[in-house]
Amino acid sequence: MPPGTRVLTPPTGEPYTFDPGCFSLELLLTGGPGKYARWEILHEPADLAGWLAESRLATVPLRAADFRIRPPDLRRIKDFRDTFLSVALALARGSRPRPADLETINFAAGQGPVPRLNPRTLVAGWQTPITGAQVLGAAAADAIDQVASASSGRLRMCAAPDCLLLFVDTSRPGNRRWCSMQRCGNRNKIRTFRTKPT
Repeated sequence: MPPGTRVLTPPTGEPYTFDPGCFSLELLLTGGPGKYARWEILHEPADLAGWLAESRLATVPLRAADFRIRPPDLRRIKDFRDTFLSVALALARGSRPRPADLETINFAAGQGPVPRLNPRTLVAGWQTPITGAQVLGAAAADAIDQVASASSGRLRMCAAPDCLLLFVDTSRPGNRRWCSMQRCGNRNKIRTFRTKPT
């Protein structure tokens, strides 16, 4: 499974794969404020390090030990995540984000992970350890890209009324409606089939 594609398990217990399309939206899968709090998985720095090892940052193999996350880093990253959730929801609904939220994203921007070439293999990787500040910088840079390109209409919320997932529509025709065809797309097909006149 490519880095950044996640296996999610809803309350019904049937796992499905979901690709949010970018690192900043992937970060939203770790929890959040309000109704998103029930999915919170970042309780201590080790939780974030383990999650990052399977994230889009891990386009080359990374381990949890490759990250140096301190408690203040975890708090800042979660605060950023919660702010970006508000921004992403506004954009997906066709609204303008609050200026204060955009300033929070701008303030979080900084140096991301430092790329390095392996002298023996010439394979690109990251200089480790990757710090919490670098993770925050990478998330903010990605969020800025997403907000700046939101006019393309590719930032979407799943069309299912009971789904809260956000994604970038990377499909060629730009007509992706569902978080996953395994879950919401399939449920819609079944619903449509059952309501067809016989």
